[in-house]
This record gives sequence, C-alpha cells and structure tokens, in this order.
Amino acid sequence: MGRHRKQQPATVTRSSVIALTGLVPAGVVATNAAAAMATDPTAASVSMHMQELSAGPLQTMTPAAVDVTAMHAMAKQSPEARVEVKTVALDPDRARNDMPVAASGIPGIAEAAYINAEQILAEESPGCNMPWTMLAGIGRVESTHMYNGKADADGNALAPVFGPVLDGSLSGNNVIHDSDSGALDGFSGYDRAVGPMQFLPETWTAFAGDGNRDGISDPQNYYDATLTAGKYLCSGGLDMSDPAQQTRAILRYNNSMAYVANVMAWEQSYNTGIAPRPAELPKI
Repeated sequence: MGRHRKQQPATVTRSSVIALTGLVPAGVVATNAAAAMATDPTAASVSMHMQELSAGPLQTMTPAAVDVTAMHAMAKQSPEARVEVKTVALDPDRARNDMPVAASGIPGIAEAAYINAEQILAEESPGCNMPWTMLAGIGRVESTHMYNGKADADGNALAPVFGPVLDGSLSGNNVIHDSDSGALDGFSGYDRAVGPMQFLPETWTAFAGDGNRDGISDPQNYYDATLTAGKYLCSGGLDMSDPAQQTRAILRYNNSMAYVANVMAWEQSYNTGIAPRPAELPKI
C-alpha cells in the first residue's frame, strides 16, 4: 500500500496494478486529470491542496525513494503487536457471505471491514482521524470492494486477488524483484500486488494489520486489508481531517493526481449518498 508499488513521475498518470487486471479502466496521461481539474470542484480542490505540499518530501524525493525509504521506515513506528503474516489456505468451495448491500451501496462485508478499521484506528492512532469512507474510496478504486463483495462470511476472498507480475513486461509498471519468495503473491522471481487493497508483499509485511484479531495478517482477508491500508495512510503522523495531509496520504498510495481525485470523489459520495459525476473521476 507512496503507492506501495513502484511509481511513475507525478507528471504522467498510469494504470494502477488493479486497473491492469480489468477492474478499472487502463491509464491515461496527466492531461486528462488536468482537464478534469479545470472543470470540476473536487479535482480543483485536490490541486489546491497540493500547493501546500511544495516543501514536503514528495516534491524532492524520487518515486523509488518514496517507495523504499518513506513507507517502510514509517511502518516500523507502528505500536501494534507483531502478528503472523501469511495467506491462509482455505476451501475453494466456501460459501459467499450473505450480508446485504449497505445503504451506501457498498457490499455489506466490505462496509463492515471499513468501519471496523476506522474503529481500531480511532483507538490505536486517534490523531489520524481516519474516516471509514476514505478507506472505502481506496477500496472502490483498487478492487471495486473485493469484486463487489466476493468474500466468505469471515471476509476472506473467495478467489485470491492478484495484480500482474511486475517483471517489466507491461507498459507503465516498473520491475520489482521478489521480496517474499512467493509466500504472499504466489510467484517467485518478481513481485505482484496482493489482496483487495493491492499491496506489494514487502509493504504488507511492514504494515501487517490484523483487522479481525485472529493473530494473522492475511492480505486476502478484507478486515486485515482495510486495517493495513489505514495504518499505511496514517503512518508518519498524518491527520486525515486536514485535506492537505489527506492528499499527501493518498498520493503515498498512488502518486497520481487522477487517483487522488477518484478516491476523494468516492469518499464524498459515501459521505453524502450522491454518486460522483463523470468529471470527478478522471481516468487513472
């Protein structure tokens, strides 16, 4: 979970790893985001907040430096007790959860996971002021809420969620060599993003949230994934009630202004019940 993947320069947007698997449209250059900012208040607000970041590390560090130095160093600051990091092998014929779609329009199992993460973060990182709707915005963009709630009653993905192998064969993705011997992503030689919130294995291990409190941090479990995303976004003492700091946190997840605009538009939608307008969703 800067994006927990290697990033492209901020002047050009790219497909997120999950986009390349077909969950959201493939990438577009930054001119699309700029056009949206010129006509849309949400995107314009994001652009305004970015002006406050001119002295921050995202303006002076290279994308690779942000990925390796900033996010992993901040992960070590977490006070949470160490948990066992692994993906649990489960019966492939498990039944899908029967939770109804929530009033927000989010699958019930997904909304429960977002709210659970908000509650845990309120206790563990009260200064972060993380709203569940922000996590929902991330989840909507990354995997359409675990493929619209395709999880069992415990929040485990019915089928593992993986991004493409990051071996340089796909345009827009950097080469990221194996960091976990395939333990989390099921592939050796190179890494690929894992779970509904799309973390690289190394970053997952660094932040390792245990949302369902079973002693295991599994990227394919929605409760664990949403808490880990929250820990990542909050790390470094960021406060999500400050729009500029919230923007910084989302850019850390994916260094793209179009991505920020999408997450904030969905967050606002879940707060108000009003669907985002097309101009608020520039292509990533």
